[in-house]
Amino acid sequence: MKSVVSKTTVGACAIAAAATTCDAFTFVTPASRSCSQVMTSSTGLRMGLFDGVKEAFSAPALERTEIDSARETPIDRWMGWSVKSEAEQQTEQVAAANFVDSMDTSNYVTVELQKPMGIIFEENDEKYGGIFILELKESGAAEQAGSLKAGDQLVAVGSKKVSGMPFDEALGAIVDTEGDSAKLVLFRGAANDFYGPTGASQEWLDEFISS
Repeated sequence: MKSVVSKTTVGACAIAAAATTCDAFTFVTPASRSCSQVMTSSTGLRMGLFDGVKEAFSAPALERTEIDSARETPIDRWMGWSVKSEAEQQTEQVAAANFVDSMDTSNYVTVELQKPMGIIFEENDEKYGGIFILELKESGAAEQAGSLKAGDQLVAVGSKKVSGMPFDEALGAIVDTEGDSAKLVLFRGAANDFYGPTGASQEWLDEFISS
């Protein structure tokens, strides 16, 4: 007996074959839809999923993330993560190279000078407070001593801590000292090294000044 296969059965098989050839998540309706059309739709679905991942990882907090340009990868560019410019990297490198540890006692100078000392002090930026040596007067006591230089940060007068004080109060501590001389403790470094995030703790300074 000959097998009789209807046109309907053949059509169904063709549709099943097309569905098998295409992506597993594709629904083929109607049968006239080509496999290439189905693949395009499926690919769009998958790309849409990855776009969602990109949006999730491209939240504002992460968009502000900065990475070193030497470590930049294609995924960083795809995600839109920012990269530090060469100028910013150079600035950081210079700051690191010039860093002075404010918790290292070797970076402090202690000197006793006769009054008048011949020192011109200047106030730091408001965010830091305190005063530093702007200039040493020619032939003054400080210049002749040879141990101080412009940029030194005034930390203490005798046993009194004056770091962070307003200009008048810090200078007044020198004026108010008894006798013809006064002992000064100064930090040899920038204001940011002393008052910034890496600066010495107040507990450490108190112990150092009293020692």
